[in-house]
Amino acid sequence: MKKKITIEVVIDSVQSAIAAQKGGADRVELCGNLFEGGTTPSAGCIEVTRKNIQIGLFVMIRPRGGDFCYSEPEFEQMQKDIELCKTLKVDGVVFGILTPDGQVDKERTAQLAELAQPLQVTFHRAFDMAKDPFQALEDIITLKKVSRILTSGLEASAYEGADLIAELIKRANNRISIMPGAGITERNITKIRNITGAIEFHVSGRIKVASQMIYRPTTVFMGGTLRPPEFEQSITDAGKIEAVKEAIE
Repeated sequence: MKKKITIEVVIDSVQSAIAAQKGGADRVELCGNLFEGGTTPSAGCIEVTRKNIQIGLFVMIRPRGGDFCYSEPEFEQMQKDIELCKTLKVDGVVFGILTPDGQVDKERTAQLAELAQPLQVTFHRAFDMAKDPFQALEDIITLKKVSRILTSGLEASAYEGADLIAELIKRANNRISIMPGAGITERNITKIRNITGAIEFHVSGRIKVASQMIYRPTTVFMGGTLRPPEFEQSITDAGKIEAVKEAIE
């Protein structure tokens, strides 16, 4: 029997959530601040997203950008955010914690995974920063309450890391789901599927949309020196998600 393919769309707005659902996505991963790889979105964003979509809603639990080695106050923040997510009726949470030497922080990860129950848990691309992916795989599996690992195969894109992803899936042997993510489009998803044998995929399907602002001052900016365009948004496009679904199905 052919296994059902699951498409997860990473988003950072209610607008993108609605577009992902319209395009046929199975679930979304809601983040804030995708420019830094995603952080925990606001409670308001989570609540309004849940109100507007019926598909699966996973939420990023990440207190800041940068590395995945967290202080005690940051870890406490992650715990509080998971508790909040449970009250907002999300379906899953997404996080990852490493030790300073590049190992999976099993103790803290286990605490968060236990706290998250009965929500699903995804260990995110902190996995791609681990020193030994095969040891990290086994460490996460031993925790028993993590449903999947999101990975690009330790490369800049899932297509480049497809061979390692295939080996991870082989070694996982159905004990945990391995979900390729990073740079997956309608043009390469079938190739990645054929190489890896994965059945869950993490995509963005984003397009650039001009701001509605007519007045555009050029002497002041709301971001730092390295900043996204002030008068342009990057949002999920329903047509791109439809194209991904058509390509894989």
